[in-house]
Amino acid sequence: MPEQPPYLRIADVLRQRIAEHVWTAGDRLPSRSQIAEECGVGENVVRRAQELLISQGVLEGRAGSGTYVAEPRQRVRVVRSSAREQPGGSPFRADMQALGKQGNWESRTEAKVPAPAEVAARLGIAAGDPCVRTVYEFLADGRPVQLSTSWEPYQLTAGTLVILPEGGPHAGVGVVNRMAAIGITVSHAVEQPEPRQATVEEASLLGIQKAALVTHIRRTYYSDQGQPVETADIVIPAAHCEVVYEIPVSR
Repeated sequence: MPEQPPYLRIADVLRQRIAEHVWTAGDRLPSRSQIAEECGVGENVVRRAQELLISQGVLEGRAGSGTYVAEPRQRVRVVRSSAREQPGGSPFRADMQALGKQGNWESRTEAKVPAPAEVAARLGIAAGDPCVRTVYEFLADGRPVQLSTSWEPYQLTAGTLVILPEGGPHAGVGVVNRMAAIGITVSHAVEQPEPRQATVEEASLLGIQKAALVTHIRRTYYSDQGQPVETADIVIPAAHCEVVYEIPVSR
């Protein structure tokens, strides 16, 4: 029988210490150098062991802070459905409320950002045309569960009260409700989900292992005239969330 790789042996050691309550939920682990010295291995071996346990939800990496024993965490159910659009409210917040969680988000908006070629194609504009770009980090009970980068054609909302998705009297109510405020009826959205590995930045923001599996959804909203009004790249960690599609049936 082949010998167990060193990082798996160290992962078993760390897991055993948690099981024996040497470290409990929320505790910060000793530094990698301390663990490496105690166990007689290199720091890279400890790093691989910790990355494995982070991917399994046993540990939690916090950028710039260290590695902690993860709190028990249920997978969040993320429902994708047109029925989730709430008049005057946030679909994400409504979804989290239905799960008994506090839904919130942090955002950063920039105006007149040149559209990359792929985004321009999705919005039906020329590459380099100005857009309003908003980067979101969605939180459930204070923990990140979803990232999103939204793009809207600058000319579509320039000079209106809804040019900033998170500013003004219609802040935070979602694309459908904001567009309705300037006389644009959003009739449908197209979503293209696909699995991929998280980037280094995404993993850091979501508190998951580098290259862990995520669901990447390319979503585009269209007006009743067939005009794309917004497109977004949504990133959801597979270990923490399950993505469910709810499809209305007409009679």
